[in-house]
Amino acid sequence: MDRIDSQGYRANVGIVVSDDEGLVLLGGRVGQQGWQFPQGGIRQRESPEQAMFRELNEEIGLGEQDVRILAVTRGWLRYRLPERYVRRDTQPLCIGQKQRWFLLQLVAPKSRLHLDSTSTPEFDRWRWAGYWEPAFEVIHFKRAVYRKALQQLAASLPVPPPPVPDWRTATGRS
Repeated sequence: MDRIDSQGYRANVGIVVSDDEGLVLLGGRVGQQGWQFPQGGIRQRESPEQAMFRELNEEIGLGEQDVRILAVTRGWLRYRLPERYVRRDTQPLCIGQKQRWFLLQLVAPKSRLHLDSTSTPEFDRWRWAGYWEPAFEVIHFKRAVYRKALQQLAASLPVPPPPVPDWRTATGRS
């Protein structure tokens, strides 16, 4: 059972996995063109860290021993769902997500990644991207949260990321 607060925001974790070169892992949604970071809901009586490790395993097949936590965002970062994505048939009504973001460093070989840990995979492909690229490539209503999360986590990367782009004019391509 997901945790939805009194304002209608579902508690969620976002996961940024970085390699030794400062690239970040993006997953391609099953049957869709979109790319995003692994993420998922926090269950009742589950801490954000417990949810992060569960989602990490379910979505990309990695375990606690495969990564090192480098940083976590301060507080909750929120986004509202566009009206067409709000599921009106659920109770309590969920109007968006509030997320805690984790920056992880991959310490295992990249060959440990696999997308078939569950019977219903979230992703059908993955790729490594430049640090700021996901903030331009994710679906439009998540972009502001991605930017905030990446800005908060950037200082903890083992390899300094490129300068923060000018969000109004940048294309996201390196």
